[in-house]
Amino acid sequence: MENNGGEAARPKVAVVVFLLNGNKVLLGRRRSSVGRNTFGLPGGHLEFGESFEECAAREVKEETGLDLDIHKIEYLTATNNVHSSPHPLHIVTILMRAIQADPHQNPQNLEPEKCEGWDWYDWDNLPRPLFGPLETMAQNGFNPFPPAPHN
Repeated sequence: MENNGGEAARPKVAVVVFLLNGNKVLLGRRRSSVGRNTFGLPGGHLEFGESFEECAAREVKEETGLDLDIHKIEYLTATNNVHSSPHPLHIVTILMRAIQADPHQNPQNLEPEKCEGWDWYDWDNLPRPLFGPLETMAQNGFNPFPPAPHN
């Protein structure tokens, strides 16, 4: 497969964040061509030399204005996503879990051309439609919350 420049197409790497607040997760309605009008997590493309944690903190800050507790950003899993519409796209997505540095800070929509706005949603009552990869994870029983400690 080739991209428009004639060179071989290569997968891109994205980092998305399950930003948790109690039993809720932060989601926004996407405005991009891939997944338009679906609810998705904050995140974006990994930059050269950046750690997953650095990317998670940067993307959340750029999109929502929220600061993450840098010591509590955790790797959860990765997914391999190939989209054919509106154009071929292959994204390896790194999924991270995080909490806010300041729980009293409210999300802002700092990229209105990419997102309609951010809100907190109960994991057991998510809005629909979800962005495809997130929908698949939810349907397969994925849970972004840490396991309860055993007594």
